[in-house]
Amino acid sequence: MLKIPKKKKEIYFDHAATTYIDKKVLKIMEPYLKEEYGNPSSLYNKGRVTKRAITDSKKTIASLLHALPENIIFTSGGTESDNLAIFGITKAHQNSGKHIITTTIEHHAVSEPIEQLKKQGFEITYLKVNKEGIVNVKELVKAIRPDTVLISIMHANNEIGSIQPIEEIGREILKFRKKNQTNFPYFHTDACQSAGYLDLDVEKMHVDLLTLNGGKIYGPKGIGILYLRRGVKIEPIMFGGDQEKKLRPGTENVPAIVGLAHAFELVQKNSEKEKIRLERLSKYLWKEVEKNIPKVQLNGPEIGSKDRLPNNVNIVFLDIEGEALILYLDEYGIMCSTGSACTSSSLKPSHVLLAIGLPYEYAHGSLRFSLGHCNSKSDIDYIIKHLPKIVEQLREMSPVNLGVKKHAKYKK
Repeated sequence: MLKIPKKKKEIYFDHAATTYIDKKVLKIMEPYLKEEYGNPSSLYNKGRVTKRAITDSKKTIASLLHALPENIIFTSGGTESDNLAIFGITKAHQNSGKHIITTTIEHHAVSEPIEQLKKQGFEITYLKVNKEGIVNVKELVKAIRPDTVLISIMHANNEIGSIQPIEEIGREILKFRKKNQTNFPYFHTDACQSAGYLDLDVEKMHVDLLTLNGGKIYGPKGIGILYLRRGVKIEPIMFGGDQEKKLRPGTENVPAIVGLAHAFELVQKNSEKEKIRLERLSKYLWKEVEKNIPKVQLNGPEIGSKDRLPNNVNIVFLDIEGEALILYLDEYGIMCSTGSACTSSSLKPSHVLLAIGLPYEYAHGSLRFSLGHCNSKSDIDYIIKHLPKIVEQLREMSPVNLGVKKHAKYKK
């Protein structure tokens, strides 16, 4: 039997689910939580102070995206931004077409709104991905039709870290528009996972709409943005005020807005250095797991590949349930996940892992380690000290024995 330590460490390896607030971010937020509490819509000085804070935050974010402040819409987070992008575009342009293109590995904040539109008569093309979780651009181009109104493809996957060729896709969409003399289809990307690791120049990406989330970049939770290219019309999905050009009514969350802007500034400023550090740690983690635990395999692109986020390590542990492994690791203070935090209550295997060709049994035994600012080599050493013993015990209790042969469809 495993001996649970009386005094355990706290090792956090779930940064793709959420992050803690950077101390510098919290400090810049504090005045707007205390003395600068005015409603930005008010005419007196306290209102003007907070209104100016919103304006300055938009300037900061816009400069990092190579956009204009007027292109930035504040929301309650990534999920609302995705919903506003998808429902907003389709409501505004439903008379121009009812065809949408997306992928089989999107976050549920994208896939579920699209499923709702399917019930309303929209036709959906779901692009398949290869074993590394990347779409084929040629297949995407073939799928575009005269009635395609929206293409929504995530920048980087939250479960396996695969990075999509967004710039190439954007160029192909521009070619289609030029050839057919049309403004359609509009192009949306969810970039919640890629902020802090990838260049988010919207001009190079050729996107019309882009989603970001403060809770993924060491900023506050409950705040996000939707970048909306100038000239792109969307309809609101909420009503009740003039804020954010009437696209997102309600009194603005000024402390969170200020925090998001500063957090985004910090992660983009330090991205190159942090990418190198986290990639080194990710490689070390996978190397140690592979060396010390039999019957494991890496999901997604190779660690260190240009096609993978530097902080993502998603591993299959054969013959055990991922949920059971998480609970045992938690007893040692080690926190990770089986996939998307938004569906952690579901016992269904990850749709992303099934989409890359993993059998049902493999997908059930996968864990995602997503590294961040607080992690170090000693954290990985602590994991490797306990993980092999936990896996061994769970396998002894398991009635499943899949063997070490890799699934043919997924074989590297």
